[in-house]
Amino acid sequence: MVVSSIERSLPFYRELLGPIGWHGLSEVEGERGETIWYLVGPGSSVGLREATAEGGLPYDRYRVGLHHLAFEAPSRAAVNERAEWLQGQGVEIESGPEEYWYMPGYYAVFFYDPDGIKLEILNVPGHAA
Repeated sequence: MVVSSIERSLPFYRELLGPIGWHGLSEVEGERGETIWYLVGPGSSVGLREATAEGGLPYDRYRVGLHHLAFEAPSRAAVNERAEWLQGQGVEIESGPEEYWYMPGYYAVFFYDPDGIKLEILNVPGHAA
């Protein structure tokens, strides 16, 4: 994921994801010499790098690119705890936490990161988190 400020976004993502098992952090040099910070969680990772191009339009999840990114939590309680943390941080919550029709027991909170990228933390009973 390309972010506008790594100083702002890296702490946000580490604090957001740490309580649901994303404890690893590694640093890799990107193809333009930039630092890419990989947050490592259960069975996956997400790379964050700071934007190097100037200008451009604001982020729009309905343009080509990322619509939203979902992270699975081990329980509904973890979804609720993260939603409370988000509210305490003043993060804009789009909806939830609540149960959604996507599949039986699908429980999630949808919100926006510091650059306006839509994120989700979810729990579905029976899924491995």
